[in-house]
Amino acid sequence: MANHKSCLKRMRQAEKRRIHNRYYARTMRHYLKKLRETKSKAEAETMFPTLQKMLDKLAKNNTIHWKKAANLKSGAAKLIAKKA
Repeated sequence: MANHKSCLKRMRQAEKRRIHNRYYARTMRHYLKKLRETKSKAEAETMFPTLQKMLDKLAKNNTIHWKKAANLKSGAAKLIAKKA
């Protein structure tokens, strides 16, 4: 356990950030799953910009790696292109 005041504060901040990051990463994963499960191409195309925005924000804040965000966006775009 930390002894310094600054260390205790740093631990509190890290825990808050961890919970915040987990929430937004999980929200993005749920949205991605929802997009994958949609049957219509039109609905998936309307969901795609929102997913892109989420991924870009998470990558910008280093919640997820920027290459992971790029891979997820590209995979989602391919999936949408395949839908009939």
